[in-house]
Amino acid sequence: MTATVLYSEKLYQDDAVERGIFGPDLRVVFANAARIAEIPDALAAEAEGLMIFRHFLTAADLARFPRLRAVVRMGVGYDRLPRAACAASGILVCNVPDYGTTEVADHAMALALALRRGLLLHHAAQRETPPAAWTYLDHALIRRNESLGFGILGLGRIGTAVALRAKAFGARVIAYDPYQPNGVERALGIARARSLDDLLGAADTLSIHAPLTPETRGMLGARELAKLPPGAVVVNTARGPILDVEALAEAMRAGHIAGAGLDVLPTEPPVEPVPTLLAAYRARAPWVEGRLIITPHSAFHTPEAWQDIRVKSAETMRSALLGPRPQNVITPEMF
Repeated sequence: MTATVLYSEKLYQDDAVERGIFGPDLRVVFANAARIAEIPDALAAEAEGLMIFRHFLTAADLARFPRLRAVVRMGVGYDRLPRAACAASGILVCNVPDYGTTEVADHAMALALALRRGLLLHHAAQRETPPAAWTYLDHALIRRNESLGFGILGLGRIGTAVALRAKAFGARVIAYDPYQPNGVERALGIARARSLDDLLGAADTLSIHAPLTPETRGMLGARELAKLPPGAVVVNTARGPILDVEALAEAMRAGHIAGAGLDVLPTEPPVEPVPTLLAAYRARAPWVEGRLIITPHSAFHTPEAWQDIRVKSAETMRSALLGPRPQNVITPEMF
């Protein structure tokens, strides 16, 4: 009997790609809903597989999906899903961990390098009226890569890709990830921090690549930022709530943090009152000019990555519903 896979949003013009992957045993339905609550009851009642991209699925929503067997988050992060409630109901939760890896890693390095080479400082100075003198700037941001410790918080696929890139640029790479087995750092030729504090003390540049979980939410606040070396750079291409951006603003105002590159914010899209850093960035406030880069959660974006999301999500759902074995399952230990 054909099972129904429900996409909560109308993401594509047709289902040609999905039909080619699912075959005759899975039927594709696009709900085109603005939120999960707007999916018609009849469609929810049919769904054995549910595809989630932008929407948030709550534990209360699950009552409307009595036949649901698998939820696939069409992306890496799975904080939009009620994992514990799904596990209690025997519903598989899967993600797509291997799309956009190179894009996000490249983006993180681009943010770090642009800041550490003073590109934005010089860009701003040469566009002043009148332009600044035709000469270099001395600034705490501008340092030789080989003299810096490049700290990576979270050594998954993206964190590993960043480690290899930072290493190629000559930085001394150190990573902290208590969930990675011993020896991973040796295979990569990098150092391993045994605690978060050890990482922070060695990270002249800190790049965040952890998932958003109860453990990592609010992990980096004023105390942690103070442990970074003076003149540090902070880059976040993971999830906004991991980092206290108000504490980051204070550390930048005080001069302890020399610069920051943020692709994510605690609330997306931002709503008023927006974070201090975003307000200052938009206003081109002198204290952030040349020291701050903000991009709109776009680190993953390329046409190739979008195609990967589509194909790999469908492949993951097929494996979850038809076998031979599920892939990319988010286990309870990862909650």
